[in-house]
Amino acid sequence: MSNGKNRDSMLHWHWLPFQQLTTLQLYAAMQLRQRVFVLEQACLFQDADGLDPHAWHGLGYLPDGELAAYARIVPPGLAFEQPSIGRVVTAAALRGSNAGHELMQQAMAQAASLFPGSAIKIGAQAHLQRFYGRFGFEAVGEIYDEDGIAHIHMVAPAEC
Repeated sequence: MSNGKNRDSMLHWHWLPFQQLTTLQLYAAMQLRQRVFVLEQACLFQDADGLDPHAWHGLGYLPDGELAAYARIVPPGLAFEQPSIGRVVTAAALRGSNAGHELMQQAMAQAASLFPGSAIKIGAQAHLQRFYGRFGFEAVGEIYDEDGIAHIHMVAPAEC
């Protein structure tokens, strides 16, 4: 799928199905996810939840080759009825640099390419509702606890 660096991009992107990830790419993705979700957020949970083998993985690399941003796209019928974007993460050093916006733009474009005409559902950390709202997501349902962190389901309508 979409590989390369956009003219306005600070990162070099690769979108790959699980089976095409190299062991080094998978290791870097798991390392970044654990660094942020388990260590920084002090949240003990099983990150390897069984969905990765079915997902497309977005890897955003810095010019020096370091993985700095990651998200996965899970096909419909696995996490939710709709396709979903999850495990959205940027390295601490890039926060505040618009890398998160670039990551979500990449993920939304990939999801639209993979699942045209489909709405996208996410389980967002509740404090990030405004961030995801910039990409067309609207809250659905009530705030719920997931692994000790307040979350809310959000849906972005299908692109026409």
